Amino acid sequence: MGDQKMEQEAITESTGYLLAHVCKTHRNKAAELLAAIDLYVGQEMFLLQLWRSDGLNLSEMAELVHVQPATASRMLDRLEAAGLVKRRQDSEDGRVSRIFLTQEGHNLREPVRNVWAELESISMANLTTDERILLRRLLLQVYQNLTEGN
Repeated sequence: MGDQKMEQEAITESTGYLLAHVCKTHRNKAAELLAAIDLYVGQEMFLLQLWRSDGLNLSEMAELVHVQPATASRMLDRLEAAGLVKRRQDSEDGRVSRIFLTQEGHNLREPVRNVWAELESISMANLTTDERILLRRLLLQVYQNLTEGN
């Protein structure tokens, strides 16, 4: 029993465990803030891509937001039902649908920006500028370590 407790403590005291806990807490706070503008977590990432490049197809969108096409399709169904995007057939290839923002989708740009600014402010409260820069650099290194297959 003592070994199991030590193993559990080793896990819960690890940096990875803390990082997972921080990510979950950040996501929950994002969900709370996004709910105020009638969005679910993740939907703003789809809108962000369309604000950058309206008229993407499903495969392009899935790749840009790092999800499977089936997941992207479900998310787009919700965004379309909410009146934020519209799918239209590609003019050159009728088998392909392109995704375009509606006016309502365009109108969410500033509210989403405000939500992310508030989330950043909450997350980085009590950190100096140097600490924020260091944290960002370290998180980028962790991300690179994980994505390079080490």
